[in-house]
Amino acid sequence: MASIDWKKLQNGSDIRGVALEGIEGQPVNLTEEAVETIAKAFGVWLSKKTGKEAGSLKVAIGRDSRISGPSLLAAAARGLCAVGVSVTDCGLASTPAMFMSLVTDGFSFDGSMMITASHLPFNRNGMKFFVESGGLEKGDIAAILELAGQGGFPAAQTAGNVERCDFISVYAAGLVEKIRAAAGSERPLDGFHIIVDAGNGGGGFFVDKVLAPLGADTAGSQFLEPDGTFPNHIPNPEDEEAMESIRAAVIANQADLGIIFDTDVDRAGAVDKNGREINRNRIIALISAILLQEHPGTAIVTDSITSSGLKAFIEGKGGIHHRFKRGYKNVINEAVRLNREGTDCQVAIETSGHGALKENYFLDDGAYLIAKILIQMARLKKEGKTIDGLIADLQEPLEAKELRMKILAEDFQDYGGRLIEALGEYAKGQPGWQIEPNNYEGIRVRFDKGEGDGWFLLRLSLHDPIIPLNIESNTQGGVKQIAGKLYPFVAAYEQLDSACLKEEVQG
Repeated sequence: MASIDWKKLQNGSDIRGVALEGIEGQPVNLTEEAVETIAKAFGVWLSKKTGKEAGSLKVAIGRDSRISGPSLLAAAARGLCAVGVSVTDCGLASTPAMFMSLVTDGFSFDGSMMITASHLPFNRNGMKFFVESGGLEKGDIAAILELAGQGGFPAAQTAGNVERCDFISVYAAGLVEKIRAAAGSERPLDGFHIIVDAGNGGGGFFVDKVLAPLGADTAGSQFLEPDGTFPNHIPNPEDEEAMESIRAAVIANQADLGIIFDTDVDRAGAVDKNGREINRNRIIALISAILLQEHPGTAIVTDSITSSGLKAFIEGKGGIHHRFKRGYKNVINEAVRLNREGTDCQVAIETSGHGALKENYFLDDGAYLIAKILIQMARLKKEGKTIDGLIADLQEPLEAKELRMKILAEDFQDYGGRLIEALGEYAKGQPGWQIEPNNYEGIRVRFDKGEGDGWFLLRLSLHDPIIPLNIESNTQGGVKQIAGKLYPFVAAYEQLDSACLKEEVQG
């Protein structure tokens, strides 16, 4: 096997790498051989985790629509079988479905794996892993990659076998049953025109397997066919082109709701009947409004870049807004911690569209998030109301900007950490700078009217040599004003490329 830097394949609690040639400067490192070896390591790790012999283990594997998906799934199956694990090939699936394969009645898998790289370009791919307690943690992935690097796996006395299963149909049927039971009707979406934009990812199943059986008119749905070249737009609710695509489709078809999923369907966004996007702060507000009706006073855990208006919205409805770190595993783990320590928390959700509900194993599941919205739509229709009314009083910033400044220093984490620490001290001495309390990531500073009427958050990227800067303001020109206050400090750091911030100040 060619030399592989196994550690470089780790991306937090996932594995990500380049699986196909085609982009200059991005050599392939997630080869079939690498995936086969990682799968062997997962089999060995799972045997130790469960206390079962490898020959008695059963693992389900699914994939998204990427071009490299079939070959990498086959490689993963070979690796597991080589160490004695039996495999069920679920084919085209979603990441949430692969977790649900562990907890659905009639299925007895010990672990599962999803071949996906979410919304990343066509040449990338990756691996996500699950056990019955949920997705693996960062330390688990490090341990599996360490085993992969050690190699030397003994051949199983009896190789595992491979079966096939259309599990996405089983998973979809579960969603249909959930919606019917909660809405109290066999066809609760009769009379609704709901369209889906799957972006040629894995979410196309939602039309025929979920919406149609519930009675929805789905005419106008688009890009449902899996195509790993993503010829129309990136499947990503955070992407402007993708959101404009579903927004335009809603208006053109006069639909009641537009739904958009990312490639592996663990994230979702939506568009209301008026063509207004329901993503970022707005989708957090919507699911918060729904859950606060069901669980008054519950805590809502979000990532760090949510707006001040969202905090006021949640608290105005009697909830607790617990702003935490970026990273879907971070917000999920924080929600689990709060519940364990006695604070009711029903949802952990990022502005990216990763939403995990307590009632659904704290699994970040875009399709389940949409299912909750569909249930509410059906209930509201009986009262002559629509879902956009649930977030009508959400105060949104007049201006918002995200800038990403590259760190040029070799040890970017040390450099960025020292910069943020110094900014904290600097901010204490600046008139009008109000440091947000209970901030878990970077430094967040508020400014009153006349001083920018908003806030900035400066933090260090989780994995890349980048310092993202988010600025929001409720006043025209406020973002520029706040940027101007921060720039003199940032400009003094020669190994930080702050040209984008300078341009914002001077523009």
